[in-house]
Amino acid sequence: MREFRAEDARSEARRLIRDLLGEEHPTAGLLLSQAKAVLGDDRMARCVELAQGASLTRRSSELAAIAGLFTGTGLLGTGWWTAGRGGKIPAPDEVLAANTAIEPWTDLTVLEMLAAWIADDSADAAWGVPIGSVDLNSWQGEDRVELPGDAVPGRRLVVSFDAGGRLDAVVLERPDGTLGSNLDFASLRYSGPAETQWSWGVAAGLGPHPLPGENPDPYAVTVDRNAGERLRQWALRHGATEEQVGPWWEVKGDVITAIERVDWMWRSGEWFAWWRATSALVGGDPAQLAARMEDISSEP
Repeated sequence: MREFRAEDARSEARRLIRDLLGEEHPTAGLLLSQAKAVLGDDRMARCVELAQGASLTRRSSELAAIAGLFTGTGLLGTGWWTAGRGGKIPAPDEVLAANTAIEPWTDLTVLEMLAAWIADDSADAAWGVPIGSVDLNSWQGEDRVELPGDAVPGRRLVVSFDAGGRLDAVVLERPDGTLGSNLDFASLRYSGPAETQWSWGVAAGLGPHPLPGENPDPYAVTVDRNAGERLRQWALRHGATEEQVGPWWEVKGDVITAIERVDWMWRSGEWFAWWRATSALVGGDPAQLAARMEDISSEP
């Protein structure tokens, strides 16, 4: 069942990325070539520099963020990058140059932050500024937002729930005569940049994603073979197939390919320790790898 859900997600992502970017099996080279024409040479070079500086297990996420920025810039224009926001909020170009995320996205990388920013701005342009936000970890639908003073029964109000994510709250009159609202979950929608970011990341997968002109190839760096074989055998004991994990892992590209194929996020909870350990194997820090291997050794 988990495998079916993973494949369903990939099929939907490929459909979306084909509709949005004209490609079903996206590659880094094609994405950057298309994005360069919209973002411009200097901005694109800086985005690639940041993507290249990320760990290989994060590169797909950085490229997905570039895909979102590409779509968002096409919608809002390059003026989005230079427009000042007033107060202490710098223009996006300044954030890109400084490589420092700003509130409320400081838990994201700069590219991910900019992608969230343009996804929200695109949503505002499409559907208006939301009256508030909700956490959809709770599916309670009644009275989740404060109503504006001009609310009347039947009016639909835009509510945010994620970067670029919107749904409507429908105003209604309660039996006691007071006004309330119900979230219309059927109205849930994402802006184009948010859809592009998600669909590119899922359709393209973890990689390998070599960048044009990249030399030396970071995916060709060798890994600790003993640790790699222990992690490979652990995966086999816990339900992965030989086809998914592949033969002995010699280089980082082998590990990245195996991580992508086993669909670890769709498996049981102990696989998170395996993910942390394989990420440390790709990262190449001996101390970090030793700590994560100790974690995996404690798993059944």
